[in-house]
Amino acid sequence: MADRSDRSTPRLGDMPSAEFREAAHRVAERVADYLERVESYPVLPAVQPGDVRAALPGEPPRGAEPFERILSDYASLVEPNITHWQHPGFLAYFPSVASGPGILGEWLSAGLNSNVMLWRNAPASTELEQVVVDWLRQMLGLPAGLDGMLTDTASVSSLLAFVAARHAVPGLDAREEGLAGRPTIGRLRAYASTEAHSSIDKGAIVTGVGCSGLRKIPVDAEFRMRPDELGRAIAEDRAAGWTPFLVVATLGTTSSTAIDPAGAIATICERERLWLHVDAAYAGAAAIVPEMRPLFAGWEHAQSIVFNPHKWMFTPFDASLLLFREAAAFRDAFSLVPEYLRTSVDADVRNYSEYGVQLGRRFRALKLWFEIRYFGVDGIAARIREHCRMAGVLAERIDADPDWERLAPTPFATLCFRHRPAGAAIAEAELDLRNAAILDAVNRTGRFFLSHTRLAGRYALRVSIGNPRATMAHVDGCWEALRDAAKAARP
Repeated sequence: MADRSDRSTPRLGDMPSAEFREAAHRVAERVADYLERVESYPVLPAVQPGDVRAALPGEPPRGAEPFERILSDYASLVEPNITHWQHPGFLAYFPSVASGPGILGEWLSAGLNSNVMLWRNAPASTELEQVVVDWLRQMLGLPAGLDGMLTDTASVSSLLAFVAARHAVPGLDAREEGLAGRPTIGRLRAYASTEAHSSIDKGAIVTGVGCSGLRKIPVDAEFRMRPDELGRAIAEDRAAGWTPFLVVATLGTTSSTAIDPAGAIATICERERLWLHVDAAYAGAAAIVPEMRPLFAGWEHAQSIVFNPHKWMFTPFDASLLLFREAAAFRDAFSLVPEYLRTSVDADVRNYSEYGVQLGRRFRALKLWFEIRYFGVDGIAARIREHCRMAGVLAERIDADPDWERLAPTPFATLCFRHRPAGAAIAEAELDLRNAAILDAVNRTGRFFLSHTRLAGRYALRVSIGNPRATMAHVDGCWEALRDAAKAARP
């Protein structure tokens, strides 16, 4: 008879507790060390496409490997070869920084592995999410009565709002009948400014509105949607047989952080009986600062609002807050409960899977709960306020230098500007090339990573400040690097 205790057979079961404990300590030390020395890395790694993949085995291991080897490979192959979003010199796009308490909350969430789809299989997770959502509503200064949930990204939050707004169109019944093959229904029309995020276009694609069904409204000199043009577009479309149903107002556009006039847009939406969705994915964090709330006047009238704590609220990716005025509008649009998901308490609880596309959902509320409690609302506001102060200092330096110009206002902590030598007659195309060269030179230093955009057709450099580990020394260094690069770019 074979010896069933033969140690050569594969070990079954999970990692033993003692081994897990030791490995967890090693990982904690690794992450803490990384955060301490992240500035020793260049923000952008010196790798070429395919380098990392070429260093990895093409086939999975047939047998178990020791954790020590796995962690060693992480240290040599992964950590040095990522773009370091945690680096205080990362000033590109929008900040997406994971704070210490948020990281710890994320670890505990992974350990619990709670699937927040039904209250029955996630009681504490569900109810904590309800509390955290309402905490965030209060932090943003929004009125009681707004409900909501956590999703992964603003792209998904806005998509869900698209679907709910479509479901609310009287007589459409797209949930049951779809949109295709119904010639008696006028084509749906949604509206957003020409500066709206590309996720709004994707929402139109996925919901059957189509790119041609999303009408882009012109902006003013400060890149804000023009309400007069919105009103004119709605009237034209109704006369042409379209069915207007949704307006997206952006408070903090992706390129320049322009603020659409939410109050005036809300008035039009109320008059025309259209759903107003507010995209404040980046700038919503600024509403935590009481003196900045007037910038958001009117957003309280929206049917739905999206704000990403994983952008400027130091929360590990991913965490998007979707607030809605009428929870029933989302539940009616999405609820589909097969028998195997029904429980005896469904009438008394919140089952988040009924309010969106996903059945399985991550336990995102835990990391936010940790973070809000660790920093406090005032502590979060103070950090955001400091980022705006640092951006203001940089804006003053740009304005004071005759060789540089800002290309948009700076209401928050993101700046758009370019180098334009004083007194030189340089064509716009040449200025674009010169500023692209400046961007490339700064990024090659490894100390900073900046991004760009186009505003009114002009190439603009972007600096977005929002890392709680960043100081004025980093802003000073960035300005110095930009000026050095500009000198090198002169003919």
